[in-house]
Amino acid sequence: MLYLKYNLVMKKRISILGSTGSIGTQALEVIEKLSDKFEIISLSAGGNTDLLNKQIEKFHPKSVCVSSHPENVQGCKNVLFGSEGLEEICSNQENDIILVAVSGKIGLKPTITAIKNGIDIALANKETLVMAGDIVMKLAKDNNVNIVPVDSEHCAIHQCIKDISQVEKLIITASGGPFLNKTIEDMKSATVEQALAHPRWNMGRKITVDSATLMNKGLEIIEAHHLFNMPYDKIDVVVHPQSVVHSAIEYVDGSVIAQIGLPSMHIPIQYAICYPERYEGIKSKSFSFSEIARLDFQAPDFEKFPFLNLAYSAGRTGGTATVALNGADEEAVFAFLNGEIKLYDIYEIAEKIYSSHNVIKNPTIDEIFETDKEIREKTKELIHRSYQCLSI
Repeated sequence: MLYLKYNLVMKKRISILGSTGSIGTQALEVIEKLSDKFEIISLSAGGNTDLLNKQIEKFHPKSVCVSSHPENVQGCKNVLFGSEGLEEICSNQENDIILVAVSGKIGLKPTITAIKNGIDIALANKETLVMAGDIVMKLAKDNNVNIVPVDSEHCAIHQCIKDISQVEKLIITASGGPFLNKTIEDMKSATVEQALAHPRWNMGRKITVDSATLMNKGLEIIEAHHLFNMPYDKIDVVVHPQSVVHSAIEYVDGSVIAQIGLPSMHIPIQYAICYPERYEGIKSKSFSFSEIARLDFQAPDFEKFPFLNLAYSAGRTGGTATVALNGADEEAVFAFLNGEIKLYDIYEIAEKIYSSHNVIKNPTIDEIFETDKEIREKTKELIHRSYQCLSI
């Protein structure tokens, strides 16, 4: 259930966690275009204080938070630091909505803090729901908080649904990444540069590697389960290389509704932070069916992309199974990017760690973070013990 809480005459007050990243910078472009609709309350960044200082000069936030070098921040008197600073931002009930665009587990606790304070969430952080979806969604319901997804796939589904009780199936589209038309052998010998050469989307390095292995789509399956309360056997993945159909739903009567548009993250970002309103804002050029000419679809190759089955397994198992899979994958991806392992080793490592994990069925937040720490340590140990350093 979604709750309308805004006085539409007033500016919507927003904070952005991760303002110097890909999603954060594009969100600020949207907000600059819609400057009469938004007021920036706070911004947070990692170590890119040069860009943050430019954002401070343009948007005049009341506070900012950094993970390093707070002494380099200029133009804002209230400079916060670290995870405590993020939670302070998310405790500020001046906010109408917070865009969570940080990557990794660092986004989980601030999101929970914001929800407990009755602040709506525009969610662009996968780990929040992959690691603690049951907890987060229950908190959102209990606190009458909207969680509007920013990912293009979940945003598409969100736009298609009128009544979730009438939906038979969710259909998540995947571009197929750079190895869609390559063999397993090609993937096993792939370089970092090849894995990062995504044909459609410009994303961060970690998420781009996940897209190459389709682990990204596996995480999206888990997210969709939590966001829309949909059983895993009613969530399908279809490969769609053009990335024009961003996802679809099938209703119980057989009708299929899809959300279509040219690949642009400005559109789902704007939808999420403006919801339930729509404005002209930033948009790609008008969509033309005749220019697109053709749309291709095919079933995913579960043998070439085994992470899909592993994600379904972890999701159905529940509890800390998804924490284990997520943490093992992330550490293995970092090792690949650092030249320590090969691309296909990512799956083999994650599968070994996941399969040996003793699942906690109904974990607390503390148990989730303890599990995540333990999984990452075991994954690093396995990598250093079993894999030679490779020159890529």
